[in-house]
Amino acid sequence: MGMNPRQEPEPCRVAIVGAGSMAREHLRAFADVPGVVLCGISSRTRARAETLASGWPGLEVYDSIEELYHRTRADLVVICVSATATRQVSDDCFRYPWTVLLEKPPGLNLGEALEIQVSALRWKTRVLVALNRRLYSSTLAMKDDLKARDEPRFIHVQDQQDLRYDAGPNREPEVVRNWMYANSIHLVDYLLLLGRGKVQSVTPILPWDPVSPGVVLTRVEFDSGDTGLYEGLWNRPGPWAVSATTADVRWEMRPLEQATFQRRGSRAREHVDVHPWDMAFKPGFRLQAEETIAAVRGKPCRVATLDEAFASMILIAAIFGHHVTLPAGVQLP
Repeated sequence: MGMNPRQEPEPCRVAIVGAGSMAREHLRAFADVPGVVLCGISSRTRARAETLASGWPGLEVYDSIEELYHRTRADLVVICVSATATRQVSDDCFRYPWTVLLEKPPGLNLGEALEIQVSALRWKTRVLVALNRRLYSSTLAMKDDLKARDEPRFIHVQDQQDLRYDAGPNREPEVVRNWMYANSIHLVDYLLLLGRGKVQSVTPILPWDPVSPGVVLTRVEFDSGDTGLYEGLWNRPGPWAVSATTADVRWEMRPLEQATFQRRGSRAREHVDVHPWDMAFKPGFRLQAEETIAAVRGKPCRVATLDEAFASMILIAAIFGHHVTLPAGVQLP
């Protein structure tokens, strides 16, 4: 008896909310994944959505999230709006039975991230968060090598933020006040990605000064024996860099898109090739899109969950001395 021909998976219908530069990058990445159909877009400014949609045949513009869902029946919606709009747009999207890919940060601050977490639980929505640096080829090379090593790790995360140049005069004041959530999440997330086990303690060495932002230095201990050091340089020059050192190897990413490693007994730094996707697309986006589609189809994926992203928001709050009051019955992950 002959075998049935292999069936191709059903097309995955993808919609998007937002029409800025990040929306464009997501569209480019998802359009390249086999079996994806870009079906709809909605934005606060219809004209911007129409301009963006004009480059993608079949991408229809809708005036509301309700119309976007009911007209497209999309399997996945990508939310990439401003941080000040994220909470409300998320809540509107969670009401419909699609998977959600939420652009980082998952909330303007820890309080809003908690509200998004509670809303996702209430509506039983599956939410992934676009922490795309987790899917850099450099990050994956480092993770794959460290996975085979049992010895304790020392993780050094170097962050740099300049409110004058990075936040800029056109940023909304609430975003500037919460800039550590909007932008430092890119670096803080590496502590939880590379550190094994649960965070046991967060100890300030040079604490955050909100009146005069300068150097922030914090030790993070994990119950596995791993140690992390967060170094934040505010309003002064510095790198974005991550290193992880064990007894036998030191990995370093500086810039984050490029990984090198140094073996014990050698001074040489060996380079890891950058995946072509990370050069053709915004780094991490192409693999992130493919992994997200896998999740929609019920397969394992390596995109950050909302719980994982929320844990990074909690760690940011701990590093910068912020506190949040939890509603009755809500526990942190």
